Amino acid sequence: MIPMKLKLHTYRYGEAAGLPGLSIGVARFPPRSVRHEDYAARGYFDVWLPLLSPSRELVAAYRKGRIDYRTFASRYRKEMKASAPTQAIRLLAAQAARMRINLGCFCEDACRCHRTALAALIEQAASELPVRPSPAAPARELSSPACSMPEIED
Repeated sequence: MIPMKLKLHTYRYGEAAGLPGLSIGVARFPPRSVRHEDYAARGYFDVWLPLLSPSRELVAAYRKGRIDYRTFASRYRKEMKASAPTQAIRLLAAQAARMRINLGCFCEDACRCHRTALAALIEQAASELPVRPSPAAPARELSSPACSMPEIED
């Protein structure tokens, strides 16, 4: 695989106003007392994607001091191995190769926030994406079983 330079950044909620690219909120809950239509204008995010946030139980265990950050990050990475988060991570990896993606959360310290672990997962996923053929290569004819089924008359 050819390593690619991703356009991937992290930020704290409230700091996305004026950032180039797409700002994605990856916290479990949206900001309180903020109207949905004001999220982007107030620097929170353009799109909220809680699918990529840690579970409530994991956040609670970390906040209450029952686990340290290393354990939190390890468990978070394990949660992200489920099918839906993995698919979203692969999508963001492919997108970040083409345009700037900003990952945001409430946490002050990015070094102790899941958004940094998520950025690493996206970078790893990018390194595993297949290399696209050059435009000069001929396209193969592909079809799905549903596309090749005969027409059914009513």
